[in-house]
Amino acid sequence: MRKTILSILGILIIVASVFLAKQISDSKSRPKAKVEKVVKTVFTEIVANTTVPIIVPANGVLRAKRRVELYAEVQGVFQRGNKLFKAGQPYKAGETIIKIDAAEYYAGVQSSKSNLYNLITSIMPDLRLDYPEVFPKWQEYLKSFDLDNTTPPLPEMTSEKEKFFISGRGIITNYYSVKNQEQRLGKYRITAPFSGILTEALVTEGTLVRPGQKLGEFINTDIYELEVSISKTYSDLLKINEEVELVNLDQNRTYKGVVARINGSVDQSTQTIKAFIDVSNKDLKEGMYLEANLNAKQESDAIEIDRNLLLENNQIFVVRDSVLDLIEVKPVYFSNKKVVLKNVPEGTTIITRPVVGAYAGMLVKEFKEDTAKILNQ
Repeated sequence: MRKTILSILGILIIVASVFLAKQISDSKSRPKAKVEKVVKTVFTEIVANTTVPIIVPANGVLRAKRRVELYAEVQGVFQRGNKLFKAGQPYKAGETIIKIDAAEYYAGVQSSKSNLYNLITSIMPDLRLDYPEVFPKWQEYLKSFDLDNTTPPLPEMTSEKEKFFISGRGIITNYYSVKNQEQRLGKYRITAPFSGILTEALVTEGTLVRPGQKLGEFINTDIYELEVSISKTYSDLLKINEEVELVNLDQNRTYKGVVARINGSVDQSTQTIKAFIDVSNKDLKEGMYLEANLNAKQESDAIEIDRNLLLENNQIFVVRDSVLDLIEVKPVYFSNKKVVLKNVPEGTTIITRPVVGAYAGMLVKEFKEDTAKILNQ
């Protein structure tokens, strides 16, 4: 009996405690949470339509405009010259680059020249008797004949009798045979056609050189050529002698180039046209990678903004009375980072940097782009 009474009293105490706690809790006044209105700050600027140049980027590898591949036309042992035949060796115009041993062939040429001289000498008595009027000029020719120098041209034959007589003795045939040998003798020595540098050397002193063998490559370092491929859309806008800005791979050096040539055919696989740009600078080297910015055309009444500001449906955000709004625009040209737009009303305030979570009707606070530039300075 006693246990039952204690159990009922315990239950009553618990119920009374819960009820009392509820009463105390309900009696307290809860303050309402204040929702702060967040106003984002956006960078803006006022639109001023102007003429925007359309810059077409292109790139390519620099190559020497004047280059000569050195080939042997005769056979012989490569002889050492005044300079080592090594890549990177500079030569001046007219300086000997390659010299091949021609002692044996030179002796044969001298023998042929001696035979020609003896042949002309043998006809001199007949000329004195039968053709006394032409004898003096042939006598003068013999006096000018020097075995150590190039064979002089034959005297001009003024009559048919003289021509038949000289030709009948085989003099003309022997003369041209000697001249042919002299021409071939000159191929044992290769000279620099212009001042430049040797970029490739495939033989060394003492090498047996054979006809048709490539010996090296020689380039002119005064002027280089950049071959670039551009879209056929802008092919009719490029002009010969137009200046082009070139930038190196590190984007820290710029050079001035000139459009020298434009190919007349379109590459069917890429639908591009090749343009060739001349550039000259002492710091340039063959094989350098350069980027070209070609001035294709001028777009009037347009602006240029970052590509990430243009939305998928060709719209951009504008600010009207501190509220974001959307307007439709007409993109006319896309580059890697920029886009050129038309149909943007003059004096419109546009945002210049992307806003996370932006939407039409969003309340914003303007921060002029011009002011930001002044502060950064």
